[in-house]
Amino acid sequence: MNSSQLSAGNWWSTLKTSAQSLLSLIPVFQSTAGPVLECSPSTLSAFLPAHASITNAVPVPANGTWSQPSPPFPHPATGLPALCAITVNVISSTTSSFNFGLFLPEEWNLRFMGSGNGGFGGGINWNDMGSSALSGFASMSTDTGHTSSVPDASWALHNPETQKDWGYRAMHESVELAKAITQKYYNSKIKYSYFSSCSTGGRQGLKELQMFPQDFDGVISAAPAWWTSHLQPWHLTMSLWNLPLNGPNHIPSSLFPAVIAAEVMKQCDPQDGLVDGIISNPEGCIFVPEALLCGPKSDKSKCLTASQLNTLDKWFSDWVDTNNTFLFPRLSRGAEAQFGGFMSYADSGLPHPMGTTWVSNFLLNLTTTDYDWATNFDFSTVQLGDETNPGQANADDFDLSPFAARGGKLIHYHGYSDGLIPATASIYLHQHILRTLIPKGVSTPSFYKFYLIPGLLHCGGSIGDAPWYIGGGGQHSVLGANVKSVPGFEDPRHDVVLALMRWVEDGVAPEELVATKFVDDRVEKGVRRQRPVCPYPMQARWDGAGDPNLAESWACKNLH
Repeated sequence: MNSSQLSAGNWWSTLKTSAQSLLSLIPVFQSTAGPVLECSPSTLSAFLPAHASITNAVPVPANGTWSQPSPPFPHPATGLPALCAITVNVISSTTSSFNFGLFLPEEWNLRFMGSGNGGFGGGINWNDMGSSALSGFASMSTDTGHTSSVPDASWALHNPETQKDWGYRAMHESVELAKAITQKYYNSKIKYSYFSSCSTGGRQGLKELQMFPQDFDGVISAAPAWWTSHLQPWHLTMSLWNLPLNGPNHIPSSLFPAVIAAEVMKQCDPQDGLVDGIISNPEGCIFVPEALLCGPKSDKSKCLTASQLNTLDKWFSDWVDTNNTFLFPRLSRGAEAQFGGFMSYADSGLPHPMGTTWVSNFLLNLTTTDYDWATNFDFSTVQLGDETNPGQANADDFDLSPFAARGGKLIHYHGYSDGLIPATASIYLHQHILRTLIPKGVSTPSFYKFYLIPGLLHCGGSIGDAPWYIGGGGQHSVLGANVKSVPGFEDPRHDVVLALMRWVEDGVAPEELVATKFVDDRVEKGVRRQRPVCPYPMQARWDGAGDPNLAESWACKNLH
């Protein structure tokens, strides 16, 4: 299929009418469902609109493998249940198209699960889909209209329609068509629809419930990259503050884990009442950065100069610019190790591409490779991003009342040690959702829960032995192939997806969740630690007597 097959102006109405007509043919809920159609392109193509085509429909046997590698998702989905693996191409405008993947298991739990993407990467997230299929979900993901690695946005240059696909359109239209295919394939209605993802995927989940509140009954948004027009310039600014290489302000990336992160841990860890390699309350830590200063005889590889300390102070402070305008929140204490990996790009003398590629390709349409960022990037660039909002990507509509009114539920979480998207960005988002909804009389606890996870890095993994795993988007693959739910603890207290399902389906709201740390992040080695994760602003407090590695020795407490 090519764009000439789709006339301008009628593609959306055709898609919507086709999806609605398919949905009207489906019977009422059943208790279980298996396929009634053959898993083949010819069978599934028969009821698709003209601008959508099946590119793959392949039966996968039990314990089988499915592979359609892309730069962000290069590894095959393995150990799958028996299912039908489907790929669909959709023309979204006269100049753009996108693909989505769909796993339809033979034993279907009557539920639909959407998965998202990361950064600017273009590829179908078969890995998260596979984990969902193991739990019985019909699972879907889109490539958002392009193929690229996570930091590569070259596809967006002079390409506003594909920007729009990445921003919101590909996800929404994939959801609509995937649901229609699912219900036709099983001849049964979807009982509940869910979404779980992290980073760009977290943003996609928020964008969905903001623009299309009917798409999902429940959404898990982890470490969402929700403020695109400020997050990407923040990435650029953080790099520029650490350049030039030969400047007295420059902090080599080698100093982050062994020097800066170690000193932050040394000072902040004891302040929560237990020295355990976990900073439970980074926002409450009283940190004295002068402890990092070099003396006259110090080894400069183990300390910071005064100029370097000024750079560190900038990172640990909110980004403000002209007329003291707030632009983005600060890095959290405890995120230095992963942030140092992010800053390693500056060791090349160039700012990080997660900032430059967005400004170049989404905003300024630059074709030059020698753009002087230090000279040309300023507050006006951020203002232009706010004015144009390329691809309508910002998920910054804080009024979630339509989603709440239709009975939707949102679980939002972020790792305190995230060095790519600071946890403070989620705190800021949470504050503004409350400031928007409370004056309208909307009860936020009835539909929205926010959690901060001490030690959790960006999406998955943790600092040291901090418990981090709750079965969220992107987390299963960190533990290895064929992982579903929380191995050994498949219940709503330990698994965030099951917590969301119980909230949506049974009306039981989650309170504390229990995060798990497996030894060396390998399930077969057993559990190292478990600890409650509390609804913000509550914090987990040790009882002072029990084994601190056991969740039962902790309780969620208010700070006042």
